[in-house]
Amino acid sequence: MSGHSKWHNIQARKGKVDAARGKIFTKLGREILIAVKQGGPDPAGNAKLKDVIAKAKASNMPNDTINNAIKKAAGAGNNENYEEIVYEGYGPNGTAIIIEASTDNRNRTAADIRHTFSKHGGNLGTNGCVSYLFTRKGLIIIAKEECNMEEDDLMMLAIESGADDFTSDEDCFEIVTSPENFSEVREKLEKSGLTFAQAEIQMVPSTYISLDEKASEKMQKLLDGLDDNDDVLEVYHNWEE
Repeated sequence: MSGHSKWHNIQARKGKVDAARGKIFTKLGREILIAVKQGGPDPAGNAKLKDVIAKAKASNMPNDTINNAIKKAAGAGNNENYEEIVYEGYGPNGTAIIIEASTDNRNRTAADIRHTFSKHGGNLGTNGCVSYLFTRKGLIIIAKEECNMEEDDLMMLAIESGADDFTSDEDCFEIVTSPENFSEVREKLEKSGLTFAQAEIQMVPSTYISLDEKASEKMQKLLDGLDDNDDVLEVYHNWEE
């Protein structure tokens, strides 16, 4: 799940990865499969695969597992085919939700996602109903406790590498890029020995909505239900958790 990119949300996401590692790695494996099918198994010539590998590493996916997923996807006998679909909808109190999914059965996935929305007080909308509230951006999060650079040096490196923005809070550094510059910025930071708590292109909301306790419970159940769907790769929202 991806929402407001503050450190406690990153930590919560890490906790989910640790608690359901196999499920998360299965979804990442499918993203690797799609990237390999679209652009080949060599990350040097496949920017999408390179970005998925960075995302997988940030989720603590072992290198051997990543390499095996690439080899499997590139295998001559691999006939798995998935199409990428984006769904949009509304959660409690009009919160905006975008779902990125991959599926080998469009009708099944749409029905499952519609059911999850209905079950938890939301409704699936039409394409474009909430996407105008989001902007696609590259997002790199670095934990301060794992950073081997001074803040000013890191900021200069990020900006000189092509980042649009650099912010710092108590626990982490947040680097924002355009989608076009994301790979270049990430690679230059990696070459400097930095590791990431998060590194991926996201849909970032322009505004956030606060919910009361009852609506927050509904929203969390809705997001959990979407995350539990094997076809759902990412969920973005504008709930201020």
